[in-house]
Amino acid sequence: MRKANDKSLKEAIEQMLNVYKIKRKFDETAIVTLWPDIVGKSVANRTKELFIKDKKLFLRIESSVIKHELVMMREQIIQKINDFVKTELVADIVFL
Repeated sequence: MRKANDKSLKEAIEQMLNVYKIKRKFDETAIVTLWPDIVGKSVANRTKELFIKDKKLFLRIESSVIKHELVMMREQIIQKINDFVKTELVADIVFL
């Protein structure tokens, strides 16, 4: 029998992340971990560096062809990332 103030485990974890102000860092880490699922394994294998800072996703890609494709798909990648975390985590992509 549930009490009125009972929460699901998901709600409790989200509340804890918000209270300790680490939700943004948690989401950033999740994006780095799930990068192969977002762009595919072939692109992820050629990604040498990936980090998020100040709502910018920084990428170092070893293949100029793949880098050009990602430049063309910039908006779709940003949308996919933000949809995944349900907030605006990334506003721009910077290629190093």
